[in-house]
Amino acid sequence: MRHREDTPMSAESAVLSARSEDGRSFVVDNAAASPFPAGSLIVVSCAGRRQLAMVEERTATVPIGLRGRLLGELTDDGIDTRASHAFDGGEISPADRDTVAALHHTTGAELEVGVSLSAPGGPARLLPTRFNRHTFWCGQSGSGKTYALGVVLEQLIAHTALPIVVFDPNSDFVRIGEVLPGADGPTAAALRERDIRVLRPKSDPPGRLRAKFIDMPLKSKAAVLQLDPVADREEFNELIHLSSAMTGELHDVLANLRAVENPARRRLAMRVENLGLLNWEVWAGTDQAVTDIVADRPDVTVLDLGGFSTPAQQLVIALSLLDDLWARREERRPVLLVIDEAHNLASPLLESPVAVAVRERLIQIAAEGRKFGLWLLLSTQRPSKVHPGIISQCDNLALMKMTSPADLAELGTYFGYAPNDLLAQAPWFRQGEALLAGGFVPTPTLAKVNPRLTREAGADVSVPLR
Repeated sequence: MRHREDTPMSAESAVLSARSEDGRSFVVDNAAASPFPAGSLIVVSCAGRRQLAMVEERTATVPIGLRGRLLGELTDDGIDTRASHAFDGGEISPADRDTVAALHHTTGAELEVGVSLSAPGGPARLLPTRFNRHTFWCGQSGSGKTYALGVVLEQLIAHTALPIVVFDPNSDFVRIGEVLPGADGPTAAALRERDIRVLRPKSDPPGRLRAKFIDMPLKSKAAVLQLDPVADREEFNELIHLSSAMTGELHDVLANLRAVENPARRRLAMRVENLGLLNWEVWAGTDQAVTDIVADRPDVTVLDLGGFSTPAQQLVIALSLLDDLWARREERRPVLLVIDEAHNLASPLLESPVAVAVRERLIQIAAEGRKFGLWLLLSTQRPSKVHPGIISQCDNLALMKMTSPADLAELGTYFGYAPNDLLAQAPWFRQGEALLAGGFVPTPTLAKVNPRLTREAGADVSVPLR
């Protein structure tokens, strides 16, 4: 990805009068003399106090006004983010990069993912500790969404001990363990030391991506078999009685079903055959299942879902792993679940029994998983195709170029912590530029992501020229 050399948005110093009635927000009634845009960091001085603040809105009124939030009181030791004060007649000046560095230090923003495009510029950094909240990552095709996500994952892999599982339907992250030959520095060195495993449907063991039917809970087995507990009550009831005695994989189950002269069992056997389940390559047999590999908690496990011959098998892998992680939730072993093209697994429009089961499990993890260390990072170019029960639980937002007014309006209703003036700039973002907002960033920030240190597997194909 190419990056142009941008000059951060800047603001000239101007004598402006600001007031704050609640000690949390501020207003400037007349800012026509100043070019402070939304996203700018400023310092408000009044009555011997200096407070750091952020401009969230530059109004379209006449005269032009500013509105924003107070971030904390500047002290000799840095910044106290727990203290902010009401004032009247505060004088505004631009913040400098040393002040921003103090904010990053105080909040623990250590992951350098790019360059800030908001005044006063400098590095754009994220808080690693706040990935213990769900994250929504979105941008339309061509925005650089997947590339930028790779930059953030590199930082997490290198500088945290948080295990990561990537659900990768387009094989975009299968080379994230390959550090570029010319890459150097602490991050590149750390990446070379990490345990990164890529599981693929057609790989040889132990890198083969497989699931065990026999280990799936009853409800999920029924979803794979497309059994309804009411419409198919006899077969479902037979499955209940068989589950505790089942051993082996589907071939063994089928043999057991045929061994007894029982109409319900015979119908179950025919269902397995008619659905073609025995021909699916997803079943583990004697191979290690994905649940066992992830249970070892490698630094990164990439699941190359796109290599299966049918979409249903991708869903089986997802359901098997999500079920297992939920069943083990009381172990409280943290893991970040990165779901690329999340609309494939979390759409409210999916109707097959397995797809519904996957979506319902994701909704459950979104609502309740955080306290158990099950954290989601959902990436999509189609935010309207992700279930609202999942989006509404996300506390972090990364928004790249998005031109759809409907999508932007919907995002504004979910992510109230993202200033509307910054959301409105999304249609004009260049490739690799993003709005970062929420708990994982000290303040909402416009940023351009850094170059990748690992190989990008899913780069677009160029048009051949003569």
